Amino acid sequence: MSDKTLSYSPSVKGFPTFYSYIPEYIIGMSDNLYTFNGGNIFKHHTNESRGEFYGVHNSPNCSITTVFNQSPTENKVFKTISLESDDSWKAEAVTDLQTGVIESGWFELKEGSYFAFIRAHENVVNLKQRSVNGIGTAVSVTNVGGSLYEIDFGFNVGTMISNGDAIYFYSTPQELLVGDVVSVSSDYTTVTVDATAGPVPSPGNYIFYVKNPQAESHGTLGYFCEVTLTNENTQPVELFSAEAGIFKSYP
Repeated sequence: MSDKTLSYSPSVKGFPTFYSYIPEYIIGMSDNLYTFNGGNIFKHHTNESRGEFYGVHNSPNCSITTVFNQSPTENKVFKTISLESDDSWKAEAVTDLQTGVIESGWFELKEGSYFAFIRAHENVVNLKQRSVNGIGTAVSVTNVGGSLYEIDFGFNVGTMISNGDAIYFYSTPQELLVGDVVSVSSDYTTVTVDATAGPVPSPGNYIFYVKNPQAESHGTLGYFCEVTLTNENTQPVELFSAEAGIFKSYP
């Protein structure tokens, strides 16, 4: 963990926040804050670019971390986050079971608050999620040119499967990614896959597919949720409150 500068508040008799800059010396005088760095004196709250200290922009950007922990003994789904703020933030959600994310551009301003759904990370696949669907055992696997392979099942696999879904097969003791679906036959018995991403299954392997983890995200599951909000704006930004939409998880 990187070094931090703690601030003490006599009114609360505690340390309410911390800062990323590390001064050599710090002093308050005439309602102003002064620090020394590299032998030079700096007066704070004077430059127009927020989050910039000693001529260098703060990295990572300004952030705040909070915990949502209603009904701590119940397993819950953290579905949404709303921010009472004058700007949108990026949100990283971490529970005891899963992780989720909201990019700043995903928030929508509704009735004075920024609102968005928590989604799974794009490249994180959880094979225990509802976005995973089993198909069955492959009857035949045929190369139809380059990295394209037709997997025939001999039965209708259902209309839920679609282009862009990721095809996996089970090979003891692990699940292996084949690639993305590029087409499905009109009778839904044959699936064509671009196997550039991984190995090709064999007849007799069990095949399943995974929907896009962000598009099919159902929120973040856990007993509590730690959320880190990050803002990249160099202009003044105010955050008044953060609220999570939560419902009980029923297994």
